[in-house]
Amino acid sequence: MTRSTRLLAAAMLIALVAAGCGKEKKESTEPESFAFTIYPGSRYLAQLTDLWKQARKVFRPNDDVPPIAIYDTDAPLDKVAEFYAQSHGYNKVAPDATNNLSSAKPPAYYRSGDLSKDVAGIVPVAQKLNIKLDASKAVGAYRAAEIDPKPNRPRVTIQRPYFDASTSQTVDRTLIMMTQ
Repeated sequence: MTRSTRLLAAAMLIALVAAGCGKEKKESTEPESFAFTIYPGSRYLAQLTDLWKQARKVFRPNDDVPPIAIYDTDAPLDKVAEFYAQSHGYNKVAPDATNNLSSAKPPAYYRSGDLSKDVAGIVPVAQKLNIKLDASKAVGAYRAAEIDPKPNRPRVTIQRPYFDASTSQTVDRTLIMMTQ
């Protein structure tokens, strides 16, 4: 066997080994199932959760609806936000998305908004779902927290107060929405 034939055979052997190794299943330290962590004392909002699932289908009719769960609680927004930040392994919730003018967006941060402006954006979706929505009842500012997802951990949006589109009422409780 000549030197070039041996090199070619060695290269083919390496290529075969590399191709075989590429198909091996990689081990993960994360659990395989997706799990929602539920804030102690919160209550599940089945009607609002179903409404969000229906709205998702309006936007992406051919896609499966990812797991979504909506809860609310009387607990203050800050306590709920800290609970979810810690359960995701984040040190703290930043005061805002700029993270004190850092170039990187923090994985957990607070934000604020206007209920009437946000609800105005969902009116067309509510019409497609044949929901009688009284947007005039969405009044006032809110404070929220965004918690980025991790593998097998949901994105969490926490808001107080919130507008319940199923009843057209502004609710002075802390809303917890978890989505995959």
